[in-house]
Amino acid sequence: MNRVAAEDRKPTLADDLLIDREDTSASETKLPRRALLVGAALVLVALNLRPALSSLGPILPEVIRDTGVSAFGASILTTAPVLCLGLAGFLAPRLARRLGTERAIALFLLVLAAGTALRGLGAFPGLLAGSIVAGLGIGVIGVLLPGLVKRDFPAHASLMTGVYTMALCAGAAGAAGSTVPLQAAFDGSWAAALAAWALPAVVAALVWFPLADRSGRGSARPPTLPVLGLWRDPLAWQVTFYMGLQSAVAYMVFGWLAPILRDRGLDPVMAGLVVSCSIMVQIPAALAAPLLAARRPSQSLAAVVLMGSTLAGILGFFHAPLGSVWVWAVLLGIGQGGNFALALTIIVLRSKDSHVAAYLSGMAQSVGYTLAACGPLGVGLLHDWTGGWQAVGLLFVGVCLVAALFGIAAGRDRHVLPSRRTP
Repeated sequence: MNRVAAEDRKPTLADDLLIDREDTSASETKLPRRALLVGAALVLVALNLRPALSSLGPILPEVIRDTGVSAFGASILTTAPVLCLGLAGFLAPRLARRLGTERAIALFLLVLAAGTALRGLGAFPGLLAGSIVAGLGIGVIGVLLPGLVKRDFPAHASLMTGVYTMALCAGAAGAAGSTVPLQAAFDGSWAAALAAWALPAVVAALVWFPLADRSGRGSARPPTLPVLGLWRDPLAWQVTFYMGLQSAVAYMVFGWLAPILRDRGLDPVMAGLVVSCSIMVQIPAALAAPLLAARRPSQSLAAVVLMGSTLAGILGFFHAPLGSVWVWAVLLGIGQGGNFALALTIIVLRSKDSHVAAYLSGMAQSVGYTLAACGPLGVGLLHDWTGGWQAVGLLFVGVCLVAALFGIAAGRDRHVLPSRRTP
């Protein structure tokens, strides 16, 4: 009976890594190649999920100057893609059932590339349309990845979560630190510098499409779950609000930290480098946080410590002397990289199986990113209203404190949808 079921089961990406132990000659050559291919594909995908979001902040003053928009109009540019991340979360599970997870990821890598390239038009309508399209691509892919990791790497879910979160941070850091130099390389054209980030997304799609063609033939279509039950689960909402609030802080930083530092006296290149340094620090933090947090049944203490590090870094940027800016960049990077990786890990740990993980990921990222979109919009509104950054600093403090409370609740050793537990 079990043998028949095993024969009828469709292949997955994980099956590409399983080679008959009796065929030693094949295992010695094929296993490393297949493992390297799948790992490289995941890393390439993750590298492309943040440049469209982090590349705008370092050149935002030039965008405001050349397009003539207000700070509120600029906040729409930073808010729109985050809002689309939330809207895409509602679509991702349906797309995975229709297309298969791997094919959906491949398709929306091209959507992401198209949206990023569209920003090269330069005018405000093109920037806004490109940001919306890119946000949809990022949102769908981001929702599907945790379920894919839970399904294909069940014994190493925390490690793989750390690896692709590390790649997310690396992509964000590269874009934050390289966009201003790219602008200089393109004779001062910030539009060309923004559009250039479409090229890595195309490369990732070219690498991913063979995997989708081989592994996505109906293999990754999650079944329909009692979604209303999930949306009535208090723990699911606690996970969702933790994901959303820590993301709100991240996108407020992506969109507005460089302009804040420039107003405090840093030149544009240095402000971009500080943001890039902070994001680079997120890379080891993103790798370490899931591995350390998964060693304990509860992740509540980790959420508090990491959010405390985030808050300390932000307060340092607002109030400490500029000479100490690198210290606060490190603290902020540790907190933000760890928080994001921990939020994704909590989605996996609070789920009983890969199907619950896929739906919890959809809920946490759709509602969470919709909530997170209010963060950069709030920064723009407060700055326009007050003409300064003090009220924005208070907004950062409030969001961090509430996020820590939801992190405590979400980190408890429980599962969502407990009725699905098997005796």
